[in-house]
Amino acid sequence: MISALDFVRPHIQAMPPYQPILPYDVLSQELGLPPSSLVKLDANENPYGPLPEVLTSLTAEVHLHIYPDPESRQVRGLLAAYHRIAEEQIVVSAGADELIDLLMRVFLEPGDGLLNCPPTFGMYAFDAALSQAVLHTIPRRSDFSLDMAAIERTVAEVRPKLMFLANPNNPDGSLISPSDLDRLLELPLVLVLDEAYIHFAGSEQSAVARVSGRENLIVLRTFSKWGGLAGVRVGYGVFPDKLVPTLMVAKQPYNVSVVAQRAAVACLQNTAKLDLQRDEIIDRRERLLSALESIPWLQPYPSHANFILCRVMDRPAPVVKELLRRQGILVRHFDQPGLDDHLRISIGRQAEIDRLLAALKGMGEV
Repeated sequence: MISALDFVRPHIQAMPPYQPILPYDVLSQELGLPPSSLVKLDANENPYGPLPEVLTSLTAEVHLHIYPDPESRQVRGLLAAYHRIAEEQIVVSAGADELIDLLMRVFLEPGDGLLNCPPTFGMYAFDAALSQAVLHTIPRRSDFSLDMAAIERTVAEVRPKLMFLANPNNPDGSLISPSDLDRLLELPLVLVLDEAYIHFAGSEQSAVARVSGRENLIVLRTFSKWGGLAGVRVGYGVFPDKLVPTLMVAKQPYNVSVVAQRAAVACLQNTAKLDLQRDEIIDRRERLLSALESIPWLQPYPSHANFILCRVMDRPAPVVKELLRRQGILVRHFDQPGLDDHLRISIGRQAEIDRLLAALKGMGEV
């Protein structure tokens, strides 16, 4: 009997699955706890959720039986005004993840090179494998800074086409130094800066304004963190304007739903409210950092994002994660070299942070 599996491309059959974070309802069933009792600090989601204006926009008259605008014109117009750039530089997407995949499909033939600097966002390596790219890995230093000498040497030797960098980096929240960014932009490759968390670092850290003056710089953004729309899936990229027509041809025609476009518009019409929430998250992040520093067996890292990475020093990190999980408190553990003794904690509401700290302090000394 013929099996469809026999026709699947071998490299895809061999790929390990990406490990996503589970939603409330699945976690609730697994733990036997009501969703309302869970403290979800494992996926860097916005604890406030969408603005009331977003929810109102979704209850107004909407033609769900009609396909959405394939060019997301209203969203692009508002984004152009927000960033003070040309609308022709912007492509809107179903989350920034869609653009990561799209860029690899547009640029990479099987066997082409992509530069990656782990530990970082796992989708870069995942999509590289899906595209049959050759992944050239330059590990970060112990302080999560870039090994620029190794990067420049590797680029000279293997000539990769693309380089993806999260700024701030996930999972540690560090920023690329201005001097390193300048050096990266001089390399003969396309640099993709993933600014998913840039709102929590300060607008002056963004490279969006530099795209117009470069032919090899791309900046990705998302509404998941700042806008509280992780469940809606809407993001965008800022590109050299000559590249945008190619991306518009290559993307799926109706890639951003009517609901996602409406939600993004409402966010962009209420940026001041989102910025107030951002400021509260930043303030809570700094207070959480101080509190974590007082726990003798944790070593938290300063962060420019909406999470804090902590090294667990005298006990197994997975054990700490599981003890928290049994209490309905979810944090992220990375089962990979360099991070297996670390936990990442998202910035939640104050009551959630208080519950987390009480649980950690209750674990005491070994």
